[in-house]
Amino acid sequence: MSAVNDTKLNSVIFLLTGLPCNGDAHLWISLPFCFMYVISVVGNSVILFIVKTDPSLHEPMYIFLSMLAITDLGISITTIPTILGIYFFNSREISLDACLAQLFFIHLLQCIESSVLLLMAFDRFIAIHNPLRYASILTPPRIAKMGLVAVLRAMVIILPLPFLLKRFRYSRANVLSHSYCLHQEVMKMACSDITVNSIYGLFTKLLTMGLDSLLIFLSYVMILKTVLSIASHAECLRALNTCVSHLCAVLLFYTPEISLSVIHRFGKGSSPLLQILLGYISLLLPSLMNPIVYSMKSKHLRVRIIRVFINTTITRKS
Repeated sequence: MSAVNDTKLNSVIFLLTGLPCNGDAHLWISLPFCFMYVISVVGNSVILFIVKTDPSLHEPMYIFLSMLAITDLGISITTIPTILGIYFFNSREISLDACLAQLFFIHLLQCIESSVLLLMAFDRFIAIHNPLRYASILTPPRIAKMGLVAVLRAMVIILPLPFLLKRFRYSRANVLSHSYCLHQEVMKMACSDITVNSIYGLFTKLLTMGLDSLLIFLSYVMILKTVLSIASHAECLRALNTCVSHLCAVLLFYTPEISLSVIHRFGKGSSPLLQILLGYISLLLPSLMNPIVYSMKSKHLRVRIIRVFINTTITRKS
């Protein structure tokens, strides 16, 4: 009986969905995706390299930025094979085990990124509320412990998802709405009662992104309270300006992700094209834009990046 069940599980195939177009247009659509992936990987890798090699950037804000870059890189690497596989090779099939592995890493990294954005909000609050003790409060060992807690929390919460999905029975072919696997999508393909998965999936969203977004909001309430108590108008604006990059990162991450979760749960009559586009935005846009936003807003980081490229160019010419 066990051998029969294993055979059935191994024969389960999920069909991924790309943008609705004919085969000739797939190659042209793949070019923007390639461009976005290259910019994302190069941008986040450059930030990691600059922060690691420049001792003057070994500050809490840039260490947290490195954590964000690592999670963005992970999400890009996790989604590259299936998205580009569809548009380059028209390869839509993915096995059950590969699908469960991909959704595990996607949800794990999204949970970690949500935690990192919360830590960055805490970092901005400490920097504005208590600038004199900023470096002594957020020491490297303490930041490392915060990062470890974020990873462990994500592992504990996300690890049950693939095992809960593995126990279901599926049809031999299942058409998903995205170019990659998500828990909400795979769950709906099951030929079994999905009540437990639905409740646990909602629980994970509320415990991670829901709780983190609420704490980020409260952090900014406290930041505004601190800033409004500053007498100097110029210092008030300078303090708020240090939060702009983080606010952009928060909006880029939470807005499409929350919208996609709402559509998956309540938007039964929503357009499939809207789901596909929101899916691409939620995964690709943060990892693409975060390095650009932080490089533009942080003069210190921008100067270091320009200096590295200039030195590299001079070295090649000489």
